[in-house]
Amino acid sequence: MNNNIVIGIEGLVGAGKTSICKQLLNKIPNSILVNGGNLYRAIVYAIMKSGINKEELLKNANQIDIKEVMDKLKIEIRLENRETEIYINGNKVEQDTLQSKESSIAVSEVAGMAKNSGLYLFGEKLIEEFRKQSNVIFSGRDTLKIYPNTKYHFFITADIDARVERKNIQYEGKVSKEELKQHILKRDDLQEKAGFYKTYDKTIVIDTTDCKTVEEGANRILKYIV
Repeated sequence: MNNNIVIGIEGLVGAGKTSICKQLLNKIPNSILVNGGNLYRAIVYAIMKSGINKEELLKNANQIDIKEVMDKLKIEIRLENRETEIYINGNKVEQDTLQSKESSIAVSEVAGMAKNSGLYLFGEKLIEEFRKQSNVIFSGRDTLKIYPNTKYHFFITADIDARVERKNIQYEGKVSKEELKQHILKRDDLQEKAGFYKTYDKTIVIDTTDCKTVEEGANRILKYIV
């Protein structure tokens, strides 16, 4: 019998979700990290790079079948060094590109309007395949909808000041803190309207506001995993 589990990790923008997931990868035996957020970012990035401007994209977002777009633009997921990486037409997309401020806003806007059912079914099958060999740390939005058999579901929070500080480190001080704050608040609003900040009966909320290190945040999650 396969005893491997799936751990769903969601959270507020800038709360430290990605960093904590990477830390968990080093602490949970035989684990891999599936970054669902990066897949969606890559899809929106590829759409915009195809020549469609953002305004046109948003105007027709409710007609977009995200899985069909993924296939058409030759977007694929590969497992490398225990983490999923994104390739577009055979070329790897780097993290800096996927995590850019402009891309983040576009993703938040499109994700709430596009047709996601095909992509969610693809995600469920992908995770089930990975689970045959490994424990899966699944980071992203709607993780329970994508994979209902998730063993543990965590939602990571932090207050706005802590999130601004963490984003400031991510962007290496290249963006003012006030601009970062407005950016986070806008994405919060978009995520809430899209229904991506939901918690469920099985959700465990982890507040990382007072965490001085990423490891401290990861350890708060590990307390619940048996």
